[in-house]
Amino acid sequence: MSSILSLPDAAAAHDLQVLLGRAARLDENAAVRLILDSGVLAVYVAVLAPRGLLDRGPTVLGLRTLDAEGEPFDEVVPIRSLLAKTDAAVASATDGPVALTLPTSVNTVVWAAISPPRGGWQRMQPIEASVFDGAARAGIDEVAAAVPDALGSDLVHRVRTEVWGRPIEGLDHVPAGAAFAAFSLGFLGEDAVEQFASGSWLRFSTQRGHVLVKQAGWTLGR
Repeated sequence: MSSILSLPDAAAAHDLQVLLGRAARLDENAAVRLILDSGVLAVYVAVLAPRGLLDRGPTVLGLRTLDAEGEPFDEVVPIRSLLAKTDAAVASATDGPVALTLPTSVNTVVWAAISPPRGGWQRMQPIEASVFDGAARAGIDEVAAAVPDALGSDLVHRVRTEVWGRPIEGLDHVPAGAAFAAFSLGFLGEDAVEQFASGSWLRFSTQRGHVLVKQAGWTLGR
């Protein structure tokens, strides 16, 4: 039986619609992890994820939280299917809550088995949004120049891993993929990017959302 959630209004449903649309443009075959608990819906999307044990690229996740009601669940569903349901819900929404029935879940998404820590985050120096914006735009141009045509997915993945796994200039612990995620998901604004660390995880937060990064072999204090 598919899980059902209730968003408080059409504006919240539209926020979900926008996030899913941006994530789907990065990978239309992607999945989204949804966790509903205690009146909060956490929406995770993977911007970058390693392919296999030998792939040393970072795991980069986008996260938005929304108020929502329903029985608690933790499910991974195809992003295109959920986006289609959200589009329909937004189009037919009136005043009041908006109900969504989730698509059939999938069980083959490796990154969804990796859960960022919920606590223990240590605040670090904020980063100007312009730094992330510049790093993202430069990387996008580099990837486009390296793979201008629709070449094999393995080559595209290798180029993307090299470009987005590279540290941002002056921020040796921050892969450029964090900037790419914040830029592509619409999380950047005029406010600074708040920076936190917990073990091998980094979190970059703005008023619009969060980017979570698991960089292989890196921990706070290294």
